[in-house]
Parts: sequence; C-alpha cells; structure tokens
Amino acid sequence: MTSVDNAVADVASATKKFFKRVLPIMLVMLVCNQLNRSNIGYAQDHLQADVGIGAAAYGFGAGLFFIAYAIFELPSNVMMEKYGAKVWLTRIMISWGTVSFLMAFVQNETMFYILRFLLGAAEAGFFPAVIFYFARWVPAGQRGKATAIFIAGSSIAAAISGPIAGMLLSLHGALGLRGWQWLFGFEGALSVVVGFAVFFVLDAKIKDAKWLSPAEKNALSGAIAAEDAQHSTADGKVNRWKMLLNPQILLLCGIYFSVQLSIYANTFWLPSIIKQIPGTTDLTVGFLSSIPWICAVFAMYFAAKLQDKARSKKPLLVVALLVAAVGTFAAAVATPVMALVFLAIAAMGFKSASPLFWTIPQSGLHPMVLAPAIAIINSLGNLGGFVAPFGFGIIKEQTGSVIPGLFALAVASTIAAGLVYFLKERRSGKDAEPDMAELAAAEAVPARA
Repeated sequence: MTSVDNAVADVASATKKFFKRVLPIMLVMLVCNQLNRSNIGYAQDHLQADVGIGAAAYGFGAGLFFIAYAIFELPSNVMMEKYGAKVWLTRIMISWGTVSFLMAFVQNETMFYILRFLLGAAEAGFFPAVIFYFARWVPAGQRGKATAIFIAGSSIAAAISGPIAGMLLSLHGALGLRGWQWLFGFEGALSVVVGFAVFFVLDAKIKDAKWLSPAEKNALSGAIAAEDAQHSTADGKVNRWKMLLNPQILLLCGIYFSVQLSIYANTFWLPSIIKQIPGTTDLTVGFLSSIPWICAVFAMYFAAKLQDKARSKKPLLVVALLVAAVGTFAAAVATPVMALVFLAIAAMGFKSASPLFWTIPQSGLHPMVLAPAIAIINSLGNLGGFVAPFGFGIIKEQTGSVIPGLFALAVASTIAAGLVYFLKERRSGKDAEPDMAELAAAEAVPARA
C-alpha cells in the first residue's frame, strides 16, 4: 500500500471516529437547544392563566428570541473565530441554560419579553459554530452527511421535547412549584450541566484529540489544509457587510426564511392546534406533538439517501418545499385530528428541506466566506422565527383561529420552491452551473494594493 493509500485510509478512519465520538456530543447539545426553544409552546396556556400573557404577547415574546438572535449572530460568529468553537459553544450553552432557568420565575409580560430577548442573544452563534467545527474536522466529502445528521437530530429532539414537557408539566404542585416552572427550571439547568461537560469532552483542534492516532491526526489535518488551499485567495480578506448585498446570499436568506417560518410556526403553535382535539391533556398533547417530528425523522433519512445519489440538490429541495406547502394547506381546511395528520406530512417536507438547503451553501461557498455567510443566512433566515409566532399570535387574538396563518405558510413554501430555481450550486461535469466559490472573489477585497 502506498503512502497516499495509507493517508486516505487514515482520513477515513479518523472521520469514522469523529462520527462515533463527537457527533453524539453535538446531538446532545442540539437536544438541549431544542428543549429550551420549544418549551414555551407547551407552557403557553399556563403562562396565560398564571401570568396573564395573552396570545399576541406570547407570540411577540416567542419571536423576540429571533430578533436578538439576528442582532447578535454576526458578533457571536466573530467571537467564535477568535476564541474557537469549543470555548464558544461552552459559553453559549451555559448562558442560554441560565436564562432559560430564569424563565421559571417570570412574573409579567415585560419580564417575559426581556428573558426571551436575552435567550436569543445567549444562543446566537450556536449553529454557525457547529458548522464551523465540522469544517475544521470533517473532509468536504463527509461534511454534508455530518450536517444532515445534525439537522436530523433536531427532529428527534423535537419529537422527545413533547413527552418531556408533558411529564414536567404534570409535576404541577410538587415542591410548591407550578408545572411550567418545573419545565423551564429543569430544562435550563440541564443545558448548564451539559455546557460544562462539553468543555471537558470536546477537543478544540485535531492535534488535541487523544482518540486519534498520530497518523490519523496528520492525515486528517493534511486533508483539511489541502481543501482550504484549493480555495485560498492570496492576500485577501472578506468584506462581511458587502456579502449582504450579494444576490445569491439574499436568495439563500429568503429561502431559509420560508423554511424557518414553517418550522417555528409549528414549534410554537402545534401544541395549541393539537389541544383542539377533544379530550386532550398536557401529557397527551406532549405525546401527540411528537408525531409530526417522528415522521420528519424518517423523511429526512430517505431524503439524505436520495441526496447522496443526486447530482443536483435543487429538485429535491423543491419537492420538499412543495410537500410542506400541500400539507400545511390541507391542515388548514381539515378537522383537528386530520390537521395533525397533514401537519405531519408538512413536517416531513419542511424539516427535510433544511438539510437539503444547507448542502448548497456548505458545498459551494468559499471557505473564506463560509462562516460569515452561514451566520448571515442563519441570522436573517431565522427572522422567520419572529414573524411566524408573532403573526400567528396576532391572527389568533383577532380571529380566534390560526387557520389564516396556515394558509400564509403554504403560500410562503410555494414561493420558496420557485426561488430555488435561481440558486447556483456546484455540480460535477462540464455543464456545471457557476461555482458558488466565485462568490468569494466578489466578496474578497485585497488587503494591500
């Protein structure tokens, strides 16, 4: 076996170890993230009864998280590049867990708004930090798989968040605490504990990984360095703000905004939709809320299989968005029980759309602009997380129903499917579309004349 063959084997072995050792840690972090994002959806009625937070105030508070997230995403990304993904992920988890824990003591709308804003500020940068960590540890050929597994984990996290929330709410009265206080307190404290643990179990750099052999460290470091060198722009730096005006970045932001509309409309309002089914309780709502997310896990698995074989990801993304649109529209005109069925179909679409979407910028964007571009796309796209809950809250308070909101989601997904046509992506072959790495040339400015 030649030295090249040995290096290839070492890279494959190191990557396999990463998937077995590090990816599960990331998934645990993601579960904590999902628990703290979605818990107010299950506490909504209790907050209204005990604290006086109505539908519009709830929607506004739920959405404030994403305003703060958008404001602090880029600064958080800059700090992550300075201190490293390991330190910054630890900081993010501990701070968001602390704020979430404090939600157990909310007493009025103002306090609710402040804590939701602080939660968004604390969590800002989490997803870009994870993606950046993947880019420093996983070769490009396996990076899409790592991202797909990580994003698929969000559906698993969403599926278990309902039953966990139901059980915690059922502790109402224990130790003199209300059920929603148990919900926020336990899930916030869990994030803090996991955050401290992450600092000790996550390695900052490949050379620090004791679970890799010296040959695997050298081979993996060399592979990542070689990929970076292929895309290097001599003596250049990225104009992050100019990227905001690039049509491709704006297009990616718009599509992701639509995906996030569907995800967070369901995250924050699915429990209230399910409560329309006669005979439901906090516990049954929690378990029924997991059904769409469980269906999404299977859909994402098969989408990933198709994605591996597809030359272009765009047709798959279009299909996923149209499935989301059809399922959401059908849910709007169905009975409560059938609405749950159709929302499960919609979840299979919009949750599958997320990993399909991220393969396009992740594989095509130049390494120089990858981290800031992901931060921009994620922060602006996540504003859908403000529009969806706030819009649904106003609609419900004015009409007593969220059905008009479901119609709007269906339209947004349909428009996003059309916008995919204008995306550029890297493809193999002579007839490849323009490489999105060209974006780096447009966004890189000389450091010296």
